[in-house]
Amino acid sequence: MSERSAVRGGRLFGCGTALVTPFMRDGAVDERALRSLVDWQIDEGVHFLVPCGSTGEAATLSASEHRRVVEIVVEQTAGRVPVMAGAGSNDTQRAVANSREMRDAGATHLLHVSPMYNKPPQRGIVAHFRAIAEATDLPVVVYNVPGRTASNIEARTTLELATIPNVVGVKEASGNLGQIMDVIRDRPEHFSVLSGDDALTLAVMAAGGDGVISVTSNATPRLMAELVECGARGDAGGARDRHFRVTPWMQAAFLESNPIPVKAALAMMGRIENVLRLPLVPLAASHEPAVRDSLRAAGAIGA
Repeated sequence: MSERSAVRGGRLFGCGTALVTPFMRDGAVDERALRSLVDWQIDEGVHFLVPCGSTGEAATLSASEHRRVVEIVVEQTAGRVPVMAGAGSNDTQRAVANSREMRDAGATHLLHVSPMYNKPPQRGIVAHFRAIAEATDLPVVVYNVPGRTASNIEARTTLELATIPNVVGVKEASGNLGQIMDVIRDRPEHFSVLSGDDALTLAVMAAGGDGVISVTSNATPRLMAELVECGARGDAGGARDRHFRVTPWMQAAFLESNPIPVKAALAMMGRIENVLRLPLVPLAASHEPAVRDSLRAAGAIGA
Protein backbone atom coordinates (compact mmCIF):
# COMPACT_ATOMS: atom_id res chain seq x y z
CA MET A 1 0.00 0.00 0.00
CA SER A 2 1.42 3.40 -0.94
CA GLU A 3 2.29 5.85 1.84
CA ARG A 4 -0.23 8.27 0.35
CA SER A 5 -3.11 5.78 0.14
CA ALA A 6 -6.51 7.29 0.93
CA VAL A 7 -7.61 4.07 2.64
CA ARG A 8 -6.01 2.94 5.90
CA GLY A 9 -7.29 0.09 8.00
CA GLY A 10 -10.28 -0.25 5.70
CA ARG A 11 -11.33 3.38 6.28
CA LEU A 12 -11.15 6.53 4.18
CA PHE A 13 -8.07 8.38 5.39
CA GLY A 14 -6.07 11.53 4.93
CA CYS A 15 -6.23 15.17 4.01
CA GLY A 16 -8.87 15.88 1.42
CA THR A 17 -8.85 19.39 0.00
CA ALA A 18 -12.24 21.10 -0.28
CA LEU A 19 -11.31 22.67 -3.59
CA VAL A 20 -12.15 26.22 -4.57
CA THR A 21 -13.72 26.70 -7.99
CA PRO A 22 -11.53 29.17 -9.90
CA PHE A 23 -13.37 31.71 -12.04
CA MET A 24 -12.10 33.92 -14.83
CA ARG A 25 -12.62 37.68 -14.78
CA ASP A 26 -15.82 37.27 -16.81
CA GLY A 27 -17.18 34.88 -14.14
CA ALA A 28 -16.85 31.66 -16.14
CA VAL A 29 -15.21 28.58 -14.61
CA ASP A 30 -11.45 28.80 -15.19
CA GLU A 31 -10.74 25.29 -16.44
CA ARG A 32 -7.02 25.84 -16.90
CA ALA A 33 -6.56 27.13 -13.33
CA LEU A 34 -8.64 24.27 -11.95
CA ARG A 35 -6.58 21.65 -13.75
CA SER A 36 -3.36 23.28 -12.54
CA LEU A 37 -4.69 23.39 -8.98
CA VAL A 38 -5.58 19.68 -9.10
CA ASP A 39 -2.08 18.73 -10.27
CA TRP A 40 -0.41 20.90 -7.64
CA GLN A 41 -2.55 19.50 -4.84
CA ILE A 42 -1.71 15.93 -5.81
CA ASP A 43 1.99 16.74 -6.23
CA GLU A 44 1.98 18.29 -2.73
CA GLY A 45 0.65 15.09 -1.18
CA VAL A 46 -3.08 15.45 -0.49
CA HIS A 47 -4.90 12.13 -0.22
CA PHE A 48 -8.17 12.98 -2.00
CA LEU A 49 -9.99 15.94 -3.55
CA VAL A 50 -13.42 17.35 -2.76
CA PRO A 51 -14.87 19.58 -5.51
CA CYS A 52 -18.20 21.40 -5.40
CA GLY A 53 -18.70 21.81 -1.69
CA SER A 54 -19.29 25.10 0.07
CA THR A 55 -15.65 26.04 -0.50
CA GLY A 56 -16.23 25.37 -4.19
CA GLU A 57 -19.19 27.80 -4.24
CA ALA A 58 -21.54 25.01 -5.30
CA ALA A 59 -24.52 27.14 -4.27
CA THR A 60 -23.86 29.50 -7.18
CA LEU A 61 -22.89 26.92 -9.80
CA SER A 62 -25.46 25.90 -12.38
CA ALA A 63 -26.21 22.18 -12.65
CA SER A 64 -24.15 21.96 -15.84
CA GLU A 65 -21.23 23.84 -14.26
CA HIS A 66 -21.36 21.62 -11.19
CA ARG A 67 -21.09 18.51 -13.33
CA ARG A 68 -18.37 20.02 -15.51
CA VAL A 69 -16.22 21.00 -12.52
CA VAL A 70 -16.40 17.42 -11.21
CA GLU A 71 -15.64 16.03 -14.68
CA ILE A 72 -12.57 18.26 -14.93
CA VAL A 73 -11.30 17.19 -11.51
CA VAL A 74 -11.89 13.52 -12.36
CA GLU A 75 -10.15 13.88 -15.74
CA GLN A 76 -7.15 15.71 -14.31
CA THR A 77 -6.84 13.43 -11.31
CA ALA A 78 -6.71 10.46 -13.69
CA GLY A 79 -7.15 7.95 -10.89
CA ARG A 80 -4.24 9.23 -8.79
CA VAL A 81 -6.46 10.06 -5.79
CA PRO A 82 -10.18 9.65 -5.03
CA VAL A 83 -12.61 12.41 -5.97
CA MET A 84 -15.39 13.05 -3.44
CA ALA A 85 -17.99 15.22 -5.15
CA GLY A 86 -20.31 17.50 -3.26
CA ALA A 87 -23.87 16.41 -4.06
CA GLY A 88 -25.94 17.77 -1.19
CA SER A 89 -29.40 19.30 -1.20
CA ASN A 90 -32.11 19.90 1.38
CA ASP A 91 -34.53 18.30 -1.10
CA THR A 92 -33.96 14.57 -0.75
CA GLN A 93 -35.07 13.80 -4.30
CA ARG A 94 -32.71 16.45 -5.62
CA ALA A 95 -29.91 14.99 -3.50
CA VAL A 96 -30.60 11.58 -5.05
CA ALA A 97 -30.55 13.08 -8.55
CA ASN A 98 -27.31 14.92 -7.76
CA SER A 99 -25.76 11.65 -6.58
CA ARG A 100 -26.55 9.96 -9.87
CA GLU A 101 -25.19 12.94 -11.79
CA MET A 102 -21.94 12.92 -9.84
CA ARG A 103 -21.55 9.17 -10.32
CA ASP A 104 -21.94 9.68 -14.06
CA ALA A 105 -19.36 12.47 -13.91
CA GLY A 106 -16.86 9.96 -12.51
CA ALA A 107 -16.79 10.72 -8.78
CA THR A 108 -15.54 7.92 -6.54
CA HIS A 109 -17.29 9.19 -3.38
CA LEU A 110 -20.16 11.53 -2.52
CA LEU A 111 -20.25 14.23 0.15
CA HIS A 112 -23.76 15.01 1.39
CA VAL A 113 -24.43 17.87 3.76
CA SER A 114 -27.23 17.53 6.29
CA PRO A 115 -30.36 19.32 5.02
CA MET A 116 -30.12 23.04 5.62
CA TYR A 117 -32.89 25.55 6.28
CA ASN A 118 -35.81 23.10 6.64
CA LYS A 119 -34.21 21.67 9.86
CA PRO A 120 -35.54 18.10 9.95
CA PRO A 121 -35.59 16.20 13.25
CA GLN A 122 -32.98 13.51 13.78
CA ARG A 123 -35.23 10.78 12.37
CA GLY A 124 -35.72 12.94 9.25
CA ILE A 125 -31.95 13.25 8.85
CA VAL A 126 -31.67 9.45 9.03
CA ALA A 127 -34.44 9.03 6.45
CA HIS A 128 -32.75 11.58 4.15
CA PHE A 129 -29.38 9.84 4.17
CA ARG A 130 -30.92 6.37 3.94
CA ALA A 131 -32.79 7.38 0.78
CA ILE A 132 -29.58 8.73 -0.75
CA ALA A 133 -27.54 5.67 0.17
CA GLU A 134 -30.15 3.29 -1.20
CA ALA A 135 -30.19 5.16 -4.51
CA THR A 136 -26.45 4.97 -5.22
CA ASP A 137 -23.66 2.42 -5.14
CA LEU A 138 -21.02 5.05 -4.36
CA PRO A 139 -19.63 5.50 -0.84
CA VAL A 140 -21.37 8.38 0.95
CA VAL A 141 -19.75 10.71 3.48
CA VAL A 142 -22.11 12.62 5.78
CA TYR A 143 -21.31 16.30 6.37
CA ASN A 144 -22.33 17.78 9.71
CA VAL A 145 -21.93 21.57 9.73
CA PRO A 146 -24.48 23.17 12.08
CA GLY A 147 -23.08 26.65 11.43
CA ARG A 148 -24.36 26.44 7.86
CA THR A 149 -27.36 24.11 8.19
CA ALA A 150 -28.85 25.37 11.49
CA SER A 151 -29.18 21.79 12.75
CA ASN A 152 -26.75 19.35 14.33
CA ILE A 153 -26.40 15.65 13.55
CA GLU A 154 -26.15 14.17 17.02
CA ALA A 155 -23.58 11.47 17.76
CA ARG A 156 -26.26 8.80 18.16
CA THR A 157 -27.67 9.76 14.75
CA THR A 158 -24.26 9.60 13.08
CA LEU A 159 -23.76 6.16 14.61
CA GLU A 160 -27.13 5.05 13.27
CA LEU A 161 -26.15 6.32 9.82
CA ALA A 162 -22.90 4.36 10.13
CA THR A 163 -24.91 1.13 10.05
CA ILE A 164 -26.03 1.86 6.48
CA PRO A 165 -23.61 -0.19 4.34
CA ASN A 166 -22.36 2.49 1.92
CA VAL A 167 -22.33 5.37 4.41
CA VAL A 168 -18.60 5.24 5.03
CA GLY A 169 -17.77 8.32 7.07
CA VAL A 170 -18.56 11.73 8.47
CA LYS A 171 -17.05 15.15 7.92
CA GLU A 172 -17.59 16.54 11.41
CA ALA A 173 -17.69 20.34 11.59
CA SER A 174 -19.83 20.75 14.70
CA GLY A 175 -16.85 22.03 16.65
CA ASN A 176 -17.97 19.80 19.52
CA LEU A 177 -15.02 17.58 20.43
CA GLY A 178 -17.06 15.61 22.93
CA GLN A 179 -19.55 14.69 20.22
CA ILE A 180 -16.77 13.82 17.78
CA MET A 181 -15.08 11.60 20.35
CA ASP A 182 -18.36 9.80 21.04
CA VAL A 183 -18.53 8.91 17.36
CA ILE A 184 -14.88 7.81 17.21
CA ARG A 185 -15.34 5.63 20.32
CA ASP A 186 -18.47 3.83 19.16
CA ARG A 187 -18.20 3.74 15.36
CA PRO A 188 -18.06 0.50 13.38
CA GLU A 189 -14.65 -0.47 12.06
CA HIS A 190 -15.26 0.70 8.48
CA PHE A 191 -16.52 4.19 9.40
CA SER A 192 -14.18 7.14 8.94
CA VAL A 193 -14.26 10.28 11.11
CA LEU A 194 -12.82 13.32 9.34
CA SER A 195 -12.46 16.73 10.91
CA GLY A 196 -14.46 19.43 9.16
CA ASP A 197 -12.62 22.15 11.08
CA ASP A 198 -8.98 22.70 10.14
CA ALA A 199 -8.13 23.96 13.61
CA LEU A 200 -9.39 20.73 15.21
CA THR A 201 -7.46 18.36 12.93
CA LEU A 202 -4.69 17.81 15.48
CA ALA A 203 -7.20 17.02 18.25
CA VAL A 204 -9.30 14.74 16.05
CA MET A 205 -6.21 12.79 14.95
CA ALA A 206 -5.04 12.49 18.57
CA ALA A 207 -8.47 11.06 19.48
CA GLY A 208 -8.19 8.39 16.79
CA GLY A 209 -9.81 10.15 13.85
CA ASP A 210 -8.85 9.57 10.25
CA GLY A 211 -8.06 12.97 8.76
CA VAL A 212 -9.61 16.21 7.59
CA ILE A 213 -11.54 17.71 4.73
CA SER A 214 -9.62 20.93 4.67
CA VAL A 215 -10.11 24.50 3.49
CA THR A 216 -6.62 25.67 4.39
CA SER A 217 -4.97 22.91 2.34
CA ASN A 218 -5.98 24.81 -0.78
CA ALA A 219 -2.97 27.02 -0.02
CA THR A 220 -0.91 24.74 2.27
CA PRO A 221 -1.54 21.19 1.00
CA ARG A 222 1.79 19.70 2.03
CA LEU A 223 1.62 20.94 5.62
CA MET A 224 -1.92 19.67 6.12
CA ALA A 225 -1.19 16.31 4.50
CA GLU A 226 1.92 15.92 6.67
CA LEU A 227 -0.01 16.90 9.80
CA VAL A 228 -2.44 14.04 9.16
CA GLU A 229 0.33 11.57 8.31
CA CYS A 230 2.24 12.45 11.47
CA GLY A 231 -0.90 12.07 13.56
CA ALA A 232 -1.68 8.69 12.03
CA ARG A 233 1.74 7.22 12.80
CA GLY A 234 1.79 8.56 16.35
CA ASP A 235 4.34 11.30 15.72
CA ALA A 236 2.74 13.81 18.07
CA GLY A 237 5.66 16.20 17.90
CA GLY A 238 5.64 16.27 14.11
CA ALA A 239 1.88 16.80 14.04
CA ARG A 240 2.13 19.66 16.55
CA ASP A 241 4.93 21.27 14.55
CA ARG A 242 2.84 21.31 11.37
CA HIS A 243 -0.20 22.50 13.28
CA PHE A 244 1.60 25.46 14.82
CA ARG A 245 3.21 26.40 11.51
CA VAL A 246 -0.17 26.58 9.81
CA THR A 247 -2.17 27.99 12.76
CA PRO A 248 -1.92 31.66 11.68
CA TRP A 249 -3.22 30.68 8.25
CA MET A 250 -5.99 28.57 9.80
CA GLN A 251 -7.10 31.69 11.66
CA ALA A 252 -6.76 34.04 8.70
CA ALA A 253 -8.65 31.65 6.41
CA PHE A 254 -11.85 32.39 8.33
CA LEU A 255 -11.56 36.14 8.87
CA GLU A 256 -14.50 36.37 6.46
CA SER A 257 -16.87 33.75 5.11
CA ASN A 258 -15.21 30.80 3.39
CA PRO A 259 -13.99 30.81 0.60
CA ILE A 260 -13.35 34.56 0.55
CA PRO A 261 -9.97 34.47 2.36
CA VAL A 262 -8.73 31.28 0.66
CA LYS A 263 -9.43 32.68 -2.79
CA ALA A 264 -7.55 35.83 -1.83
CA ALA A 265 -4.67 33.65 -0.63
CA LEU A 266 -4.52 31.63 -3.84
CA ALA A 267 -4.56 34.85 -5.83
CA MET A 268 -1.64 36.16 -3.77
CA MET A 269 0.15 32.92 -4.65
CA GLY A 270 -0.57 33.46 -8.36
CA ARG A 271 -2.67 30.31 -8.71
CA ILE A 272 -6.12 31.79 -9.46
CA GLU A 273 -7.88 35.08 -10.12
CA ASN A 274 -9.54 36.50 -7.02
CA VAL A 275 -13.07 36.19 -8.43
CA LEU A 276 -16.14 35.06 -6.48
CA ARG A 277 -19.82 34.93 -7.34
CA LEU A 278 -22.33 37.12 -5.60
CA PRO A 279 -23.41 37.29 -2.86
CA LEU A 280 -19.77 36.53 -1.97
CA VAL A 281 -17.34 39.39 -2.56
CA PRO A 282 -13.51 39.68 -2.47
CA LEU A 283 -11.68 39.92 0.83
CA ALA A 284 -11.80 43.28 2.57
CA ALA A 285 -8.55 45.16 2.06
CA SER A 286 -8.17 45.48 5.82
CA HIS A 287 -7.72 41.69 6.08
CA GLU A 288 -5.18 41.32 3.29
CA PRO A 289 -2.09 41.87 5.52
CA ALA A 290 -3.18 39.15 7.94
CA VAL A 291 -3.71 36.66 5.12
CA ARG A 292 -0.39 37.54 3.49
CA ASP A 293 1.51 37.34 6.78
CA SER A 294 -0.06 33.98 7.62
CA LEU A 295 0.96 32.58 4.24
CA ARG A 296 4.53 33.76 4.84
CA ALA A 297 4.53 32.08 8.26
CA ALA A 298 3.44 28.82 6.64
CA GLY A 299 6.05 29.10 3.89
CA ALA A 300 3.40 29.37 1.18
CA ILE A 301 4.81 32.65 -0.16
CA GLY A 302 8.20 34.32 0.15
CA ALA A 303 9.15 36.98 2.66
